[in-house]
Amino acid sequence: MMVSRKIYLALFCGLVFGSAGCQKFLDAKPEKTLTIPSTLADFQALLDNYPIFAPDPHEGEHSDDDHYLNNDDWESLYSDYERKIYTWEKEYQFDSEANSWSNTYRTIYFCNTVLEGLQKINRNPKNSAEWDHLKGQALYYRGKRLLQASFIWTPAYDKGTANSDLGLPLRFSADFNIKSKRASVEETYLQLLNDLKSSIQLLPINPVSKVRPSKPACYALLSRAYLSMRDYVNAGLYADSCLQLNHELIDYNDLDGTEINPLKRFNTEVIAENEIGEGQALNFTRGRVSPDLYNMYDQDDLRKEMLFSNNPDGTHGFRARLVGTTGLFGGTATNEVYLNRAESYARAGKTTLALNDLNKLLLKRWRKNKFNPISGLDAKEVLDLILKERRKELLFRGIRWVDLKRLNKEGRNIVLTRNLNNKIYRLEPNDLRYTLLIPQDVITRSGMQQNPR
Repeated sequence: MMVSRKIYLALFCGLVFGSAGCQKFLDAKPEKTLTIPSTLADFQALLDNYPIFAPDPHEGEHSDDDHYLNNDDWESLYSDYERKIYTWEKEYQFDSEANSWSNTYRTIYFCNTVLEGLQKINRNPKNSAEWDHLKGQALYYRGKRLLQASFIWTPAYDKGTANSDLGLPLRFSADFNIKSKRASVEETYLQLLNDLKSSIQLLPINPVSKVRPSKPACYALLSRAYLSMRDYVNAGLYADSCLQLNHELIDYNDLDGTEINPLKRFNTEVIAENEIGEGQALNFTRGRVSPDLYNMYDQDDLRKEMLFSNNPDGTHGFRARLVGTTGLFGGTATNEVYLNRAESYARAGKTTLALNDLNKLLLKRWRKNKFNPISGLDAKEVLDLILKERRKELLFRGIRWVDLKRLNKEGRNIVLTRNLNNKIYRLEPNDLRYTLLIPQDVITRSGMQQNPR
């Protein structure tokens, strides 16, 4: 861990201060303080730095309709940025340079450092397994970062406009002096899909820890990516590939609802763990579960007991954090993958297969002997039910925001509202504010085009 910290400090020096400043820093205390990564062990230590590689952007979760803030809690947020993204303001400033955008590209910088470093180490029969594994991890993390960032800072994928819609900057070098420029949404997705697909054969089925990526994790992310593109055939195919390797579900009848968090870290359903920073708005004392969402659960649906806490004022909080911290789970899990495959089946008119997946999931969620398998629905009814269960199952995971974007593209016409101090805030379907602003300091330094308003 100490070596990993030294490596991180050395790279952080280059990332922040530039080559000249970094060289001065390294010259001052070369042997005592810092280690420049140069060996396979160094690269693994860097990739195992959980605080760097784990967090996903939180802005979508702060902006969606799974939670709400009351007047006092909203006004007490010391982050003006969080207050404004909660009400979907057109203009706002990031609180500091340490934000979700910079965290995203810091991770990509470290991925590129590993990929470039590997090119300087001869791959041979003795080290090939370790060499390949490191490359696979770096590609996976880069692809995942681009995917999660695209949900926040690019428009919903639309095949008709993706070649002209503004995407993300695509960085393939650890040279921070190369100025960033935005690719198209199409180019962004092609790159992240390529990174994830390239990593599949380089990663194990069963990693040494669920904080490291794996083959099932790649398949799960590819399914998530294709679902966001509304390519439901490929979303289903990759979901199926994942479930061939990892298909376990938790039976909620086996959980202890008296525990603070009945759902444990690294539980059976978790494929790969990472987290979403909750900020102030989503912590236990502020973020309340939307009453509309809470009331969707039947009394015999054990999710109503296991996922939520009861507040003294009669409202409800979300307690199923899954990461063992105050953060929210942003990783991949089999319940998401089952719902991806079920939706793919439903959209293809394969209602029996779709209901098989949905019934398998719900049987594990309802009180024993209380669930009656669903049947006799037409294709539209099956799809509508799957989308409803998707919201009930995957709440507070950073998924709802991109689901809103893709579903509104299809004409679902979901309108979001906030009520604060007797003022109603509205976010209309396909509003430009579904694509959040890039930090202004990044726009100023790079000359990139800001997301339109």
